[in-house]
Amino acid sequence: MRRLITVLFVAVSVCTVVPTWSGEARLDLLGKRAQLTATRVMLDRTNPRHVRVGGLTYLGGVALASRDRAFGGFSSLAVTHVVTGDRFTLLSDGGNVVQFDMGSDWRPHRIAFRNLPAGPGIGWEKRDRDSESMAIDSQTGQIWIGFENSNAIWRYAPGLAGYEARVRPQAMRKWPANGGPESMARLADGRFVVISEEAHIRRPDWTGSETERLHTRQALVFAGDPTGAGEPERFAYEPFGRYDPSDVTALPNGDLLVLDRGFSLPFRWSNRISLVAARDMAAGRIARGRLITTIDAPLIHDNFEGIDTTVENGKTIVWIVSDDNQMFLQRTLLLKFRLDC
Repeated sequence: MRRLITVLFVAVSVCTVVPTWSGEARLDLLGKRAQLTATRVMLDRTNPRHVRVGGLTYLGGVALASRDRAFGGFSSLAVTHVVTGDRFTLLSDGGNVVQFDMGSDWRPHRIAFRNLPAGPGIGWEKRDRDSESMAIDSQTGQIWIGFENSNAIWRYAPGLAGYEARVRPQAMRKWPANGGPESMARLADGRFVVISEEAHIRRPDWTGSETERLHTRQALVFAGDPTGAGEPERFAYEPFGRYDPSDVTALPNGDLLVLDRGFSLPFRWSNRISLVAARDMAAGRIARGRLITTIDAPLIHDNFEGIDTTVENGKTIVWIVSDDNQMFLQRTLLLKFRLDC
């Protein structure tokens, strides 16, 4: 009893000093001194000439690192062209944002660290800022971020100066707290696609077998900005094998590239990238993507959670970034491929 009273006394004392204390350590936030290093990596450590993997050709990549303890855990990626190469925006699953430019020399510059100015919670714990997906309007600079736990989408002003609007779509209300809007993309025509990491198609919406239904994921198409477009249309996404969708990006012709992620013991990550035709992103459709590639051992592999595309000399470039879960066994890898099919 004395021990219990002591614990309660400490808890009350801490809450008195720190009103927002919740019993867990404060979520790490990025510092103001942005520091970043990039080390070149090969697709195949045993064969530097091995660059072809399925329908992709490896063009290079780096392992990113920083002395900042909050660095890492990236779950989404956006890439835009700038004069000196590409401008990268990496969003962590704790609301931290890393931006930098990088050209053909693979050296980051114009590095900036930011933290989301607002989110679904107070930001004390990771679940308050479980930011898993992102879409950026290259014309206006507005940024949309999908949050798990709250299953919400927030729109931020250019430069993350503040948030402008937010919504908890009815279609996402029952998505799992840790399996919500993991993937989001803005199409060229202004529509948005959002895919749940774990939520299966609802039974009333499915005519196939239960086994098949449990292999699907709920996917939504918003007619415009999700914070003001009203309720979306529903379709089904069917990943390959025992994989979960971790991110999605739109191609110029309206098709999608979906990044699926798998994990197996003892500690091995695998990813697949598939192409979903634009015609399958419609109410009641089942999107079964065409497999483009599998990124797995013995090739370089990790927990890739972010994907985006750019265009160089008329060729589609595919970028992917890994979430290192801020564990020493993993790395933050940023890889570049050319889409050849």
